[in-house]
Amino acid sequence: MHYTGTVWRPPYETSSLLLEVTAGCTHHKCKFCTLYDDIPFQFRMSSLEDIEADLIEARGQFPLWNNYKVERTFLTGANPFVLKAEWLLKIAELIKKYFCKNKTIGCFSRITDITLKTDLELEQLRKAGYDGLTIGIETGDNEALKFMNKGYLSKDITEQCMRLERAGISYSFFYLAGISGKGHGEEGARATAKICNQLHPKLVGANMLTIYPQSELYKEIRKGNWKAEEEIEKYKEIRTLVKELRIATAFGALGASNAVPIWGRLPEDTEKILSILEKIINNVSEEELEKYRKNLPHL
Repeated sequence: MHYTGTVWRPPYETSSLLLEVTAGCTHHKCKFCTLYDDIPFQFRMSSLEDIEADLIEARGQFPLWNNYKVERTFLTGANPFVLKAEWLLKIAELIKKYFCKNKTIGCFSRITDITLKTDLELEQLRKAGYDGLTIGIETGDNEALKFMNKGYLSKDITEQCMRLERAGISYSFFYLAGISGKGHGEEGARATAKICNQLHPKLVGANMLTIYPQSELYKEIRKGNWKAEEEIEKYKEIRTLVKELRIATAFGALGASNAVPIWGRLPEDTEKILSILEKIINNVSEEELEKYRKNLPHL
């Protein structure tokens, strides 16, 4: 398989066929991100020849009578949805050629990737199987979005995700606790809930900001331009987010950046999730949580 660097996928894509169609990130300017530092270039598209070769190899791992097991494919890379609709449709055709029972295709997407598609193209992509996108919105806090160089604002999240909904394409959000900086976490959580409450994400997933020395954010801290939240503050931030969410959705904190795994559905599991967060806030020391953070070799 033509995998380049570390292959990243959401926890809930564990049973999906992982197919590389891009490597790296078209934006590559977020101050906190180091996920693609092991790739010697910023961004690359895979050729259709390489994609087809990988599908042939993957199919070889499954007896023909067992191909029905591959019902979902997850396209790897930081933001494959940036590709032109025409190219994404060709990829969908290839997947269907070798895995006829494949039902849906997911991938990571930036908010700005959606803007590149017309409404008609989004509808065509949905008909071709594209559904369940994963979008790292990080926050609805505009000041944090600007400082971290995300390349969009909260209004763009709302506008573009509404377009996905009109096209019938579902999506999940990743929220990044700590991105608003020391003393602003709960403010950022409220701003994020305000955005989410206008939309219908399948999942709001929380991750914890982990700052590595090679990041631009680390340099900003050294310059005195930004202060990091403490670990307990991040959990208070997540608590505020859960309290403020008014939509029916799944909520999870399952990635490696989270010291304590959390999963449930809102609103039915709201009190259970809040109870877990209260126990962490009141019973786990800052030192213990810091130790976990410092011992994370990578996310």
